[in-house]
Amino acid sequence: MKKVLLASACLFALAAPASAADLAARPYTKAPIAPAAVYNWTGFYLGVVGGGAWENASDPRMQGGFVGGTAGYNWQTGNVVFGIEADGAWADVSASATALGITVASKTDALGTVRGRIGWAVNNVLFYGTGGYAWIDNKITVSALGVSVSDSKWHSGWTVGAGVEAFFAPQWSVKGEYLYRSLGSENYFSNLGAPLASGTINFHTVQVGVNYHFGGPVVAKY
Repeated sequence: MKKVLLASACLFALAAPASAADLAARPYTKAPIAPAAVYNWTGFYLGVVGGGAWENASDPRMQGGFVGGTAGYNWQTGNVVFGIEADGAWADVSASATALGITVASKTDALGTVRGRIGWAVNNVLFYGTGGYAWIDNKITVSALGVSVSDSKWHSGWTVGAGVEAFFAPQWSVKGEYLYRSLGSENYFSNLGAPLASGTINFHTVQVGVNYHFGGPVVAKY
């Protein structure tokens, strides 16, 4: 037994220096650093949008909601992002007033814009201003003594606003924006010989949207 213990001790004494030498010879290397995600806003996107609208007027004023779709394209240079965006939505924005037995109702059935955007990107968050062309499809109905007549007109105008958009997944973003829309006056019921001028229609709108970005906007940076 003593011989076995003595032999084991000798083997351990011989092996220990060799193991230490092996450890000393191995170079130290750091664990690899995980790549950081960097978001590139350049590319085409499609999305859905919805929100609320109310007329910039005293009561009765048109108000209601809308839902629709969005398409756009962004170009990024440094932190600056340029873009163009178009949207169109079905709407139910309306108001009515009655006097002397005559009811006049105005309802916007659809609305949309074609806008430029310019913003400042902080990685996955974009702060932007926007402005351009705006339109609505509006109908006025006059009712009296059980008889109603209606006329629809397309109003064109301009819009300006601002918003913020942020990626919450590699190709998905969510946005919120405010737009002021000013639509020019149109003459209704001209074919009846008694044109009714609508006057300028001004809307405040607040909307949210979700966009899908094509082309993989996320790159890895070490």
